[in-house]
Amino acid sequence: MIERPAGVQCRALEFSYAQASETMRLDGSFAAGEVTAVLGPSGSGKSTLLNLIAGFASPLAGQVLFGGIDMTGAPVGDRPVSMVFQENNLFAHLSVYQNVALGVSPNLALGQADRARVEEALTSVGLAGYGSRRPAQLSGGERQRVALARVVVRQRPVLLLDEAFSSLGPALRGDMLDLLRKIQRERGMTAIMVTHFPDDALRAASRVMFIESGTIIAAGPTAEILDAETAPSRVRDYLGANRSDRFEN
Repeated sequence: MIERPAGVQCRALEFSYAQASETMRLDGSFAAGEVTAVLGPSGSGKSTLLNLIAGFASPLAGQVLFGGIDMTGAPVGDRPVSMVFQENNLFAHLSVYQNVALGVSPNLALGQADRARVEEALTSVGLAGYGSRRPAQLSGGERQRVALARVVVRQRPVLLLDEAFSSLGPALRGDMLDLLRKIQRERGMTAIMVTHFPDDALRAASRVMFIESGTIIAAGPTAEILDAETAPSRVRDYLGANRSDRFEN
């Protein structure tokens, strides 16, 4: 059993797609009970890193550890991880309640305590009374709230988000980041959030990891990595030389 909070360590991971000529080499860690934003150019390996942690991809070498326990070869379902995608992975033919309940039981066989957990999760993300609706009846932000409610009922210590809010407008994205932070703090989760938006990191993440060409170039506190005076040169190049305002908290 992996206890909460649980740090995540990627130890000398190597990975290569069949068509790729270069091998990714990822060696870094994610602090227990904190939100880390993963930034970097498109195709740099951000989503691949999440897939290696979640078990959707297998490394050529190296280890993935949760709370110090090596789970490199563990099946996806056995890892202490929940994942939220941009598409939110909701089933259109199921109700909001049923989509959340899948996080408790894949066959939707729920006891009284389980049903209470689902209702509590919906309330915690601001969707009390939405249980009977279908995903098509929801806005984009509401669908992501359903995905987060499913995370809540799964009760896993590690949360991975692969550009989960990137399709939302700035105001709504900000609301979702605040909700993510609230859920993460209340449950002591370790959250790893891939995003293209530096503002997302400034708003929700205590730490930043920057990936380029399949390598972790920089990692550290958000205020340090995204500060005009202390940001590594490669990070500054990525953000743009004329965008010093983006470094300000």
